[in-house]
Amino acid sequence: MTSPSIGLVLSGGGVRGVAHLGLLKVLEEMGIEPTAISGTSAGAIVGALRAAGHSVSTILDFFRNTPIFKLGLFASRKPGFLDTDKFYPVLKELLPDDDFGALKTKLYVTATDMVKGKPRTFSNGQLIRPILASAAFPVVFTPVEIEGQLYTDGGALNNFPVEPLAGECELIIGSNVHPFKDLQLSDIRNTLSVMERLFHLSIHHHTIHKYHLCNVVVTPDLNNFGTFDRGHFDEMFELGYKAAHEKRAELAALV
Repeated sequence: MTSPSIGLVLSGGGVRGVAHLGLLKVLEEMGIEPTAISGTSAGAIVGALRAAGHSVSTILDFFRNTPIFKLGLFASRKPGFLDTDKFYPVLKELLPDDDFGALKTKLYVTATDMVKGKPRTFSNGQLIRPILASAAFPVVFTPVEIEGQLYTDGGALNNFPVEPLAGECELIIGSNVHPFKDLQLSDIRNTLSVMERLFHLSIHHHTIHKYHLCNVVVTPDLNNFGTFDRGHFDEMFELGYKAAHEKRAELAALV
């Protein structure tokens, strides 16, 4: 009997994307190999590196060793604090072919078309620039130009891009590392906190309404970590591993 095709959807969530690696480790231990991966933002980075055949430890080291707020990376005469294009050589070291066709696993990367105001899924041709665009958190990172259009963070419009997998894979495993929790009235104390809360509410609302398209969804408890909180990679990995380990029975039942 042939094994079912298994899709893996990886959400955005900033550096909390490291928690996706905990799920990948559990799947590896169980002998479950996705046949297709769909990712946005940090999930696009993790998905691409995994689709290229890199180990969990190599991807974890990539997150640990890649600086973000470094003087030479700041933008000049571009909309954003950090120049996304300057991260191209960093990814090129691990993705030397820079082509979707060179990957070992089918990959879908979601980015947001700023001109047309809609998400776009990339799955062929040049690889690195769509990944950079998908992970270009608005305001912090500059948008990325691809084929004459400007693209930014895929999570802005689709932080859980399960759609490309829905018609292709028999089974789908989801990993959502964008946390959501109830707040106290005292937590909403200024204009910025209102804007941030509405942003998270929108992402959470659109994400959970797509859980039914997945057979298993892993949701690590990452509420104590921020989008750019780089000081806790090992802890976030362990929380991802723990959340996935708790779903081992459900994952085993799939195959």
